[in-house]
Amino acid sequence: MLDKKLLSILVCPVSKAPLSYDREKQELVCKASGLAYPIRDGIPVMLEDQARVLTTDEKLAK
Repeated sequence: MLDKKLLSILVCPVSKAPLSYDREKQELVCKASGLAYPIRDGIPVMLEDQARVLTTDEKLAK
């Protein structure tokens, strides 16, 4: 589980937009940049080269 306070201060390093937490995939998702940052061992990996590109369906989903 990601700390809510940490989530409230983290932003996407690419777009500077807010992130949403996907508990199932253990990722921080940024709709603005279309990237999902992995959470490994409870630590968000906020590196663009480690991020996954969102699919079209993921970008359109709420």
